Amino acid sequence: MKNRIKNSKFGQSVLKSLILGALSLGTLGLGTLQAQAADLNICAGENEMPFSNLKKEGFENDIAEIIGKALNRKVNYVFWKDPRLVERDYLSKNKCDVMLGVDSTDPRVLKTDTYYKTGYVFITREDREIDISSWNDALLREPNFRIGVMHDSPGKVMLLQISRFDDMFDYFAEKQKYQSTRNRAIRVEPQEIVNDVATKYIHSAMLWAPEAARYVKESKVPLKMQVVKDDAKKSNGEKVPMHYEIVMGVRKVDVALQQDLNRVIKEKRADIEAVLKREGIPLLPF
Repeated sequence: MKNRIKNSKFGQSVLKSLILGALSLGTLGLGTLQAQAADLNICAGENEMPFSNLKKEGFENDIAEIIGKALNRKVNYVFWKDPRLVERDYLSKNKCDVMLGVDSTDPRVLKTDTYYKTGYVFITREDREIDISSWNDALLREPNFRIGVMHDSPGKVMLLQISRFDDMFDYFAEKQKYQSTRNRAIRVEPQEIVNDVATKYIHSAMLWAPEAARYVKESKVPLKMQVVKDDAKKSNGEKVPMHYEIVMGVRKVDVALQQDLNRVIKEKRADIEAVLKREGIPLLPF
């Protein structure tokens, strides 16, 4: 009986309809999966140059595009204003999927493999022939030697250790437009501090290499950038790190995405490093 239905015109028509239906469902399912994987939502600062901005002019924008292309996923930027809230208000709430430029020791996220390592740098004018490479250098302790650092950086910690924070306090307040940093993030442009070195307003600056390299490279006055030795310590012997390994962060449940990103980091390492070198960021072995 089954064979007769199968071999009749009616049976063939039914069979054809079933096959076409199954193919349509399969195509629909594939299309749904493709739609779900279409965008890679990158957490990005709307005004965090040289990392990223709304115009996508930062070097992290370039790295994000490399990742998206390698994964065959369209990159969609989800922009934030306050860096302190990215993980809590964006990543954890599924508004974005990937955080770039994450410290490898960050406990809040599931981390990828390291995609670069760099450190803080001392920036000086070449024509001043200032030679500093460590927080142990005696020149940094001299009261008339002006050095600029970010108010939330290891530089601030070390200025406190060598009793130089108070005499540089007016400079830090000026950079923060005399605003209180209590319970809010005050954006200080790294380019402004680099320019202060170029104009001799300060003798030196210690900045995170990725935030400063572009402006050192673009300066009309030749500047020198020296990676700070990773030998800084507090008076109690506690280490103050100057070198950091940088990873990408995803939600702790997104293991598959972490693995995909690890594959891209491995396969596209040369392309990623090319972006970093073009930016002028000194790379350390890891």
